[in-house]
Amino acid sequence: MPSRRTLLTTAMASAVTAAFAVPTAAQAQSYAAYAMVYFKESPNSTDDSYALHLAVSSDGLDWTPLNQNQPVATPTEGMLGLRDPFLLRKQDGAFTVLATDLKGRVFNLNNQYIHVWDSPDLRSFTGYRRVKLHDMATHSWAPTAFWDPSRSAYAVVYSANNGTRDVFMVNYTTDFVNMGAAQVFFDPGFNVLDGDVLIHNGAFYLAYKNLGDNNLYVARSATGQPNTFTTLTSGLRQGDAIEAPILVKSNAGNMFWLWGDSFSPANAVFYAWQSTDVGGNSWATVDQRTFTAPMSSKHAGIVPITEAERAALVTRWGAPQWNRLKSYNYPDRYVRHADNIGRIDPFPMEPPADQQWRLRAGLADTAGVSFESVNYPGRFLRHSGYAIRLDANDNTAQFAADATFTRTAGLADAAWTSFRSYNFPDRYLRHAGYVLRIDPLTSASPLTDRQDATFRVTF
Repeated sequence: MPSRRTLLTTAMASAVTAAFAVPTAAQAQSYAAYAMVYFKESPNSTDDSYALHLAVSSDGLDWTPLNQNQPVATPTEGMLGLRDPFLLRKQDGAFTVLATDLKGRVFNLNNQYIHVWDSPDLRSFTGYRRVKLHDMATHSWAPTAFWDPSRSAYAVVYSANNGTRDVFMVNYTTDFVNMGAAQVFFDPGFNVLDGDVLIHNGAFYLAYKNLGDNNLYVARSATGQPNTFTTLTSGLRQGDAIEAPILVKSNAGNMFWLWGDSFSPANAVFYAWQSTDVGGNSWATVDQRTFTAPMSSKHAGIVPITEAERAALVTRWGAPQWNRLKSYNYPDRYVRHADNIGRIDPFPMEPPADQQWRLRAGLADTAGVSFESVNYPGRFLRHSGYAIRLDANDNTAQFAADATFTRTAGLADAAWTSFRSYNFPDRYLRHAGYVLRIDPLTSASPLTDRQDATFRVTF
């Protein structure tokens, strides 16, 4: 299938109420969590969802998808689908969601509209509408927005082709209904895509993709006005192809993250960089061990929220009733079943549900844990001849013992988890040649063996 880049080139109640009260400047400093919006795609399209999805995080790195990773809102007009959702906390503390009006993976369509929702608290999404941004024969992709104090209006920035090249356009609005006239916001003299603006200490930082070299960059403006941005950084890329940059400031201190969504060699893989100086040119790669994006998530938007807001969103939408197991020494791989064999494979994988597990009370000992397949309920990971299989529970004592494990502190990292066999307590669940088995492991075992037996229980 042609890539998006190729087509671009060729086509051209009271407690809850208090939790969501309008934040004062002091409250803004108490942000201790994050919310993310995204859409979904998987390699063979089995988990595609061109609708609005929502996740939360306490640390901005490990994400909990809400509503079982199912949509919280779906467009009802235009192309009946969305891509590239963006989440904005407005000046009054409420939220607005913007998104590209596009369903599927066809990128040669002209569309002058974007989707918009209002939300007081992210527990509901109302006021759905499509708004028109321009009259040009081009697209309106990846809308983002920020408050421009000099205009007392919101700047809505988006990707379009102005007849010369791919640039960022901007419309100024106070209500996301009356959108004002379109004008060029950022035209560096080469094709660009996917902008995101972060305001920090009165300056405006724009992350963007250069379509010429396919790298991400960060630019700065003292005013945030059109055509005032100067690029600060060298090009950044992880994976073979990356887009959709997101600039996020950590709630915990002077740390900034730059996220990117890779679509090659695999689609729907997030990478990240971090820096203590958003205005500098020193961005370090973030180890994939330290973050986990929602399964199948694409082109996200992230905003800080309070801990009370995070808890209220989990209460409203619910945390997943399943987990994933991430490999410690291969953090791009997750425990899955394939042809009834337990193994670790790179994410993304098809079908995505092969990596989802319900962590049940141990079949042989409720103090332990057993792993039930989500897409094959009644089947559990168990060892047979020390190899891990996915088999149907036959309700025998032998099966129960083979399918029960004891959780322990991670053998390679105590912040992670290892699983000791219930009926062979000198053996641990580990991968070898990417296939799962149980083997004897001690503190004296080689570090690689202990790493093979260490996992993160995540979503």
